[in-house]
Amino acid sequence: MGLEEKILSKQARVGVIGLGYVGLPLAMEFAKNDFKVTGFDIDRGKVEKLNAGQSYIRYISTEAIRAARDNLVATSDFSLLSGMDCIIICVPTPLSKNREPDMTYVFETTGTVAKYIVKGQLISLESTTYPGTTDEDVRKILERSGLKAGTDFYLAFSPEREDPNNHEFNTRTIPKVVGGLNEESLKVAKALYDQIVVKTVPVSSTRIAEAAKILENTFRAVNIALVNELKVTFMKMGIDIWEVIEAAKTKPFGFMAFYPGPGLGGHCIPIDPFYLTWKAREYGVATRFIELAGEINSSMPDFVVERVAEALNSVGRPVNGSRILMLGLAYKANVDDHRESPSFHLMQKLEAKGAKVSYNDPYIPIIGMTREFPEYAGRRSVPVIDDNFDALLIATAHDDYKSIDFSKFKCPIIDTRNLVKGPVVFKS
Repeated sequence: MGLEEKILSKQARVGVIGLGYVGLPLAMEFAKNDFKVTGFDIDRGKVEKLNAGQSYIRYISTEAIRAARDNLVATSDFSLLSGMDCIIICVPTPLSKNREPDMTYVFETTGTVAKYIVKGQLISLESTTYPGTTDEDVRKILERSGLKAGTDFYLAFSPEREDPNNHEFNTRTIPKVVGGLNEESLKVAKALYDQIVVKTVPVSSTRIAEAAKILENTFRAVNIALVNELKVTFMKMGIDIWEVIEAAKTKPFGFMAFYPGPGLGGHCIPIDPFYLTWKAREYGVATRFIELAGEINSSMPDFVVERVAEALNSVGRPVNGSRILMLGLAYKANVDDHRESPSFHLMQKLEAKGAKVSYNDPYIPIIGMTREFPEYAGRRSVPVIDDNFDALLIATAHDDYKSIDFSKFKCPIIDTRNLVKGPVVFKS
């Protein structure tokens, strides 16, 4: 029986490497659709929780984990990859300290796959990356096994499009772009993803699929930079950017609403455009527009810190020595994900000026280890108390904060998310 037949009859064994915000929902979707799925992760804590039917991602319920248990097991034993028919790689692609692609996770994982790869398998990469990763770098590593891509095994790229805690769209309902190394690879990869998503979007190559994902997030990054720049400009003019956006978005064509904030966060928008700028330099191309957008978005924490200083100055207090409570550590509302969150930059910059910064986040009771800000590991969320702080800084618009009566607070409130209405608030 060929691999496509195995997939269509749901006899194909699926292995998902990386059980985070992308890999876990994907593994669960295959399990719900009657595939036998093995999830691979180096984090033994995740493996143990998953096998015990427990969730470690807040918006994924324990009930959903348990519903998939009959078809889903987790392991840290990567030798079991040789028993899989389809292997999907969902590992992080962060930036280095120099804002260049850090491909360590992808390349090391691919090297592990190469140790256990067997003829007839499909290898699909989902990690966002620069065009050429799959057909150049990943292919080269896999072929160290002695097998030939496109002949002995199938190779594809299908970019993840997860949006954590999005109640409108999920893994199944978001159309999935699929690109193959050759026609046969595309056919098999499309057959696999057809089993779990409402629509697959086949494209002519892995590079097209890689570039499509880069375009999606660069589009967002550039437009967010635009409204961030306009926020600063309009503020100088005494114009409320939030009201401007609400008015502009009533136009039924030619406009899409983007919103300003304290900086970019998450695993895609702050990172993906820089994968393209890095790769473009190899071809002698300067991506000035993208780099300018990156500069604007990266400057927003400094702008917010200035607004905090202005707010404190309005009540006769310096930043140095002031007690500041930051509401929200997660990069977006109602998730427990703080990857690339601008809140870390705000904390660091305010503390460098002598402020005493605490944070509250109902989704992140304690800060885990991060690569860029290891000094904050172990810091705990504190209660929101109206008489304990000299200023409140709203960095994330969690729904939990909408029930707070901010009019009771005697200290200045700096709102970067348009969460609070009223004259006591410093919009930022």
